Amino acid sequence: MTPDSTELPAALRARLAADPLWDVALALYARPGAEAACLHLQDDAGVEVIELLWRLWLFRHGLAAGPMPDAVARWQAEVTAPLRRLRRSLKAEAAERESVASLRQRIKACELDAEREALARLEAHSLDDNATHRPLSPSDDLRDALPFYSRLTKPSHLAALGRLNDQLDPS
Repeated sequence: MTPDSTELPAALRARLAADPLWDVALALYARPGAEAACLHLQDDAGVEVIELLWRLWLFRHGLAAGPMPDAVARWQAEVTAPLRRLRRSLKAEAAERESVASLRQRIKACELDAEREALARLEAHSLDDNATHRPLSPSDDLRDALPFYSRLTKPSHLAALGRLNDQLDPS
C-alpha cells in the first residue's frame, strides 16, 4: 500500500475479516479493568466507547481510522445515546421497584443491541474500499491512532488508555 493510498491490501482485509470487531470488543471489554477504563473515558472525556473499541481494533491491525462515518455517528446520537440516558436515569428507581428494574434490564439489552449494530456498521465501513484508514508505522502508538487523544488531558484519562492498551493483546 502506498502512503497516500486508502485501499486495504487483500491480506489486511482478510485479517480484519477473520478478527471480527464484535468479538474483539467483547473480549477486550471483559478483560480486567477494561470496562472501567472505557466508561471513564466515555463519561469523563466524552469518548464514545464504540468509537474507542473500533479504533483500538484497527490499531491492533496497524491501522489508524479516518473520521467516524456520519451514519454511525448519527446512529449513536439518535439510538444508542438516548437508550443509555434512559437506562441510567432509571437506576435509582430500579433499586426500589422490581418492575422498573425489569424494564431497565430490557432497555440495557436494547442498548447493547444498538452498540452491536454500530460496531457491525463500523466493521463493514472498515472493510469497504472507500474506508480512509492509514497504515501505522512500527514506531506509532495510540497517540497516532486516536484523533481524540488531545482531549485526554487528565492523568486518569491516560491511565485508562494505558490499561486498554495493555489489555489489547495480552501475552
